[in-house]
Amino acid sequence: MGLDYAIDALYATDFSSAQASACRVHRDGRAYPTIAAVGGCFEDAGHSLTIRHVQLFDCYRAEWRDGQGSTMSAVAGQTAEEAAVYALSLLRRRVAQVAMQAGGE
Repeated sequence: MGLDYAIDALYATDFSSAQASACRVHRDGRAYPTIAAVGGCFEDAGHSLTIRHVQLFDCYRAEWRDGQGSTMSAVAGQTAEEAAVYALSLLRRRVAQVAMQAGGE
């Protein structure tokens, strides 16, 4: 996937660096949230995020759970940053979908 793809996916959700408590700057100039900031976004949404290295595949798995501890979803990336940023893009998409559905009912 790559960090570029993860950042693209995040920006497709109308992300702006003002929405994160701390950001890094990618080589192309786009800001993206740090792993800690991503964790904070998940906490704000009522989820817990864990990122762990999967040695067998030499990748990182970002997994998030709801308030009851049930796994909501997971993604894998080549780096912890990539997995975290892509996970945040999926969370933001899901939150937007739920908001649209709630508005349509």
